[in-house]
Amino acid sequence: MTEIKEAVRQKYSEAALRAGSSCCGPAKCADPITSNLYSDQETGQLPEAAVLASLGCGNPTALAELREGETVLDLGSGGGIDVLLSARRVGPSGKAYGLDMTDEMLALARENQARAGATNVEFLKGEIEHIPLPDNSVDVIISNCVINLSADKDQVLREAFRVLKPGGRFAVSDVVVRGEVPDALRRDMLLWVGCIAGALEEGEYTSRLKAAGFEAASIEPTRIYEVADAREFLAGKGIDVDAMAKEVDGKFMGAFIRATKPAVVSRCAPGCCN
Repeated sequence: MTEIKEAVRQKYSEAALRAGSSCCGPAKCADPITSNLYSDQETGQLPEAAVLASLGCGNPTALAELREGETVLDLGSGGGIDVLLSARRVGPSGKAYGLDMTDEMLALARENQARAGATNVEFLKGEIEHIPLPDNSVDVIISNCVINLSADKDQVLREAFRVLKPGGRFAVSDVVVRGEVPDALRRDMLLWVGCIAGALEEGEYTSRLKAAGFEAASIEPTRIYEVADAREFLAGKGIDVDAMAKEVDGKFMGAFIRATKPAVVSRCAPGCCN
């Protein structure tokens, strides 16, 4: 787990410093994943560096149905684009937190916050497996293609459940796998899709949410990744893209994952009650 975390930290530190490239290298390598996720209306008033540093696979702020006065937390907030967009939606009576473990990303995000003049925003340093906020303190949790990077997703989901208020909403974008994929081919595609990724199969994702205590879990595909999209990135890496096509084409997707913390929560930990 430590090795994965340090690899993620290093790659996202480099991405923050470049503030215009993806975690895979040149920005064009992940274009089918990261491009055209936000409207011009959304990005028009944001600092350019926040837009350039966006490495997500979706637009959770557009789908999370944020309301005036809510408190929202972005897990793995990077350069801050989703936090700044959330801050607009919840308004001055609300609060938008961003959580990131990478110093360079936090520095970039705070610069973007200052440029945007966002006063209802706070960026926190920490790991998504150990959220530095109290129990029952957040209305909505968002995240953009970050949970798949964690080596301990169950702990991430337990922490998300803990900090959400009763009735709170889990509303994240993430990379998800649909159906069975041979392990070797799965690793090759995840090299492209997530760089240091461990995307869950969609049924496993909903099962883990339920085990953490969530209810009403659902997964909505927002972008299907085809082998043809990965051809340029995988070229020259000893991978026969054409041979992969039948096994993996259309099985990797960016998706919007929803779940809810029950309004009345059992006092015992999920999975521990008899």
